[in-house]
Amino acid sequence: MSAAAATAATPSATEGFAPHGSYQTWYRVTGDLASPRLPLVVAHGGPGCTHDYVDSFKELAGHGRAVIHYDQIGNGRSTHLPDKGGDFWTVDFFLGELDNLLAHLGIQDRYALLGQSWGGMLAAEHAVRRRAGLKALILANSLASMELWVRGCNKLRSELPEAVQEALDRHEAAGTTQDPEYLTASRVFYDRHVCRVTPWPEEVARTFLAVESDPTVYHTMNGPNEFHVVGTMRDWTVIDRLDRIEAPTLVFRGAYDEATAECVQPFIDRIPKVESEVFPQSSHMPHVEEKEACLSRVETFLRLHD
Repeated sequence: MSAAAATAATPSATEGFAPHGSYQTWYRVTGDLASPRLPLVVAHGGPGCTHDYVDSFKELAGHGRAVIHYDQIGNGRSTHLPDKGGDFWTVDFFLGELDNLLAHLGIQDRYALLGQSWGGMLAAEHAVRRRAGLKALILANSLASMELWVRGCNKLRSELPEAVQEALDRHEAAGTTQDPEYLTASRVFYDRHVCRVTPWPEEVARTFLAVESDPTVYHTMNGPNEFHVVGTMRDWTVIDRLDRIEAPTLVFRGAYDEATAECVQPFIDRIPKVESEVFPQSSHMPHVEEKEACLSRVETFLRLHD
């Protein structure tokens, strides 16, 4: 029986806010922080999404470990700051928020960290700083370099129907990326390479609705969508620092993922203690598209390091 299949009912959860300067980080702890198993912190993507679409990882608490979700500042139930610009929304700001949350929960000396997409970029940045308490790292559907990400997305984009590509090109050239025609064309890419479960599950739709209602962080750091990256993170890379990561690491992606094999490969090549997985029926969200297999793989990895 797989680890996921053996999961007991998901334990109860508690919610709270961690003060970070004059701001508030919303968090939820599912399970018991006093458990001897490693607590797992889940960092969501975006930048500028919410915890909702990665909610399924809470089921790992059924194995006796605490699972911590949080909404990064600027998003979800945490403090929103729509007037802040690119000089505010930085990697260092979000690293400070993560460190603050770990200390607030009292788990900074022993924890596992799972970062999904942008959350994986953040988790990699956290790990190269060699935090002593980081005992296991999971980089889910993430990237080691934005240049490699864009190159991979452009290849996937070139495989879209010609009419879809034409609409995308035309609106990007005109700066009309909020036009309904552009948004419809973008959805073709998303249904192939972001989440192949259609219609989108409620928790996935909820995250995208949240981004739409306040796109401050996403538009500032990334751009209007997943493949037209024009924000402040457009030149980001961690490749030349990956050999500093000391924590044992699991890297995974989906076979149809917008996080292509090329942009994930540096993790596999350069992180000293690493294992990897590709989920054959998934794109960017194996925790939704192949939930049982994904959760089982994560739990198996975590048990090695409890």
